[in-house]
Amino acid sequence: MEDKDLQKLIEEISLKHFNTPFLHKASFNHRLKTTGGRYLTSTSNIEINKKYYDALGMDELVGIIKHELCHYHLHIQGKGYKHRDADFRFLLKKVEAPRFCTPIHSPISKPKTFRIYECVDCHLQYKRVRRVNTNKYRCGKCRGKLRELEKRVDTQQ
Repeated sequence: MEDKDLQKLIEEISLKHFNTPFLHKASFNHRLKTTGGRYLTSTSNIEINKKYYDALGMDELVGIIKHELCHYHLHIQGKGYKHRDADFRFLLKKVEAPRFCTPIHSPISKPKTFRIYECVDCHLQYKRVRRVNTNKYRCGKCRGKLRELEKRVDTQQ
């Protein structure tokens, strides 16, 4: 699927589900990482993450398009187009659009490393992703000195 096919699909979905034409530009944005699509309020254009179409297919793409069209039509009409607005949530239910897109788990996801610190006095253990300066910070329970026990790699994400 290319940008011109996406443009045509969005125009069809807009007419079918919203009874209003989509008059702006739609395109794939390959730089989007964590979102299925986005509506740009400054230009009223819609950008879609092509990875979602490649990984999850046409049904997921149609859901993302409906979601972004909800933002688009409400913004054009001057109504509440943000996720927290009642107008937006009502329109999502009306057109059966998902509130969030299905997450894609990357096969190249980096395992998360974390460190375990222990209080020398009370032996309370702390699991932290970021390094803790043991010269500066103390135990929150007894104010004892901290020492780093080990560094682990968490494979469950």
